[in-house]
Order: sequence, then C-alpha cells, then structure tokens
Amino acid sequence: QLQLVESGGGLVQPGGSLTLSCTTSRSSLNSYVVTWFRQAPGRAPGKDLQGIAVINVSGGVRQYAESLKGRISISRDSAKNTVYLQMDALQPEDTGTYYCAAHSYYTSAWAMVTYYSFWGMGTQVTVSS
Repeated sequence: QLQLVESGGGLVQPGGSLTLSCTTSRSSLNSYVVTWFRQAPGRAPGKDLQGIAVINVSGGVRQYAESLKGRISISRDSAKNTVYLQMDALQPEDTGTYYCAAHSYYTSAWAMVTYYSFWGMGTQVTVSS
C-alpha cells in the first residue's frame, strides 16, 4: 500500500511562491506516475478536484492544466523519493487543498480523479494578504 504524504503548504501573499512536496512514508515513489490535484475551499471531500500537473516515472513527460501553464512546474528527485510542485505568482484563487496521487502507469486522462488509487491527505495553501 502506497502512503503519500504532502507538505510545503502554508500562507503566502499574492504574487508569492510555494513549493509543495509529495513523498511516501514507507515505499518508493520512484516507480509511480504522480499527479497533483487541488480542491477549492468549501467543496465536499473528494469532489471538484482539479488535476493540475502530472509527471511520469522518468520525468520526461510533464503535463499541466492549461489554466496554470507558466505558473507551475512539476519535478521529481529520485534520490529523495519526492515529487515537487513549484508554484509561482500565486493568487487568492489558488487557495485550496493540494493533493498528490499516484498510479503505476501514465495516461492521457491523467487528470481523471477516479484513475488514482493512492492519495495523500493534502496540504493547505492559502494565498492572502
């Protein structure tokens, strides 16, 4: 069982940056495709999650939500067993809970929530002055 752990969230001012991390508590993340999702405040658990970035096992394939291209970047460090999400120029509408999810295989339908069996508990990002 893959147990994902997100970290790096917090309070940031508009225009600021954050780097989120996703790692595993017991297993290796290096053989999994990892996707970041986010959920706006006030949404029911598991509902209205937006897939925002995916990275394949080698790191050679990275895809982003169209609305966030240019502001976010996903990467992975195999030595640290960690996948990162760098977010720049943050705005209040970026506030929400950010989750990482993992699957063994990459798919063009990577933003589909139901595709993923392994999820973290999320990390909260608040963008406010």
